[in-house]
Amino acid sequence: MAIVCGHRASRPDSPGEDSRPRHQERDREPFKDESLWPVNQEANPRERAEQRDKGHDPPVPSNLPDPPGEAHGDSSSDERPRAYLKARSRLSVAQGVGHFIYATPFRAHGALVNVVGGSASTALARSLAKELRANFIEVAFERHPGGFPDGERYVRLLSPVAGEHVVLVQSTWPDTNVVEYFLLADAIRDAGASRLTAVIPYYGYGRQDKRFLDGEAISAMTMAKHIALDADEMLTMAIHNPDILATFPIPAREVSGMPAIGRYLKTTDVDFLLAPDGKAIRLVKEAAAIAKKPFDALEKERLDSYTVRMTPKRLDVRGKSVAIVDDVVSTGGTIATATRELRAQGARRVIATCVHGLFVGPALENLKACDEIVATDTIPSAYSKVTVAPEFAAAIRALG
Repeated sequence: MAIVCGHRASRPDSPGEDSRPRHQERDREPFKDESLWPVNQEANPRERAEQRDKGHDPPVPSNLPDPPGEAHGDSSSDERPRAYLKARSRLSVAQGVGHFIYATPFRAHGALVNVVGGSASTALARSLAKELRANFIEVAFERHPGGFPDGERYVRLLSPVAGEHVVLVQSTWPDTNVVEYFLLADAIRDAGASRLTAVIPYYGYGRQDKRFLDGEAISAMTMAKHIALDADEMLTMAIHNPDILATFPIPAREVSGMPAIGRYLKTTDVDFLLAPDGKAIRLVKEAAAIAKKPFDALEKERLDSYTVRMTPKRLDVRGKSVAIVDDVVSTGGTIATATRELRAQGARRVIATCVHGLFVGPALENLKACDEIVATDTIPSAYSKVTVAPEFAAAIRALG
């Protein structure tokens, strides 16, 4: 006998709303860089200059946030911060688009943003809230010390979020964090949030992105469908196959973590950056541009049936300090092999860097060959030396 479980019933509309067609807007373009808050994009410099020549200034951009004195309808100009008035003036000058950003709390479509962090990403969520100048919502993860006796997850929001935009930050690895994400997302929606942006720094279950054998589950798509039940949009980083984003029922976007790696390496004595293979050259190129260092890719040469030699295509590593840049380090086998080869060729120092540091199995033993290990905070570890909060903050601002 085959038993088929019915799918989850849809959530009733929020009070005061006729409907909330969150998933019927796939044709719209949700990610518009021109909406980066609050730089005025209403007129380009040439058009603004033409308006000036005609004897009138262009209007003050309407997309600027209200200053603190106007947040509740108070229009008294005496209460406006002087820096805010300067910002508005600078953005309305005829010489071009200004770049002064007044650091008020970030608003999306008029609503204050609240950031919630799952237990896998609490530190990153706090950093993101600080970047956005948003509210950080505390979460209780245990009803009593030790949690449920059977180890099941428990979550409780400790502040109200009704009618507000909530950003939920939670990596979905390992399995327990997947369950916790869904509990938090449901709790946020049930609490009346008007909008939910899912920030999934590390997208677990993304490796199975196609069906190789009959009867297999495509886990990357399964995750996408379930995330879309509560979220209005999804942001992730260094996903295994970016093509999976097109299968989401909601807008989904990959945010690059290479600028964070580049920022860190810019402060070190690294001579150049290396991609472990040709596939990663796009990533290392982006990090190198931020670090202002030259870059190259390692090339594999098979010497015999058992021996492979890895050498840079162009650059000489003798006496140099080099950084190997990759998106994910799992067992560390590839980087360990590359490190041994680089040392044999005379490299003075080797740093292993990555966005996602899984460090499973023999990873830490393998990576002992490296002088330093650097990962971001998408997956917290002792090697999380750089945050990707600025990258996610910029992406959230771009959502509008």
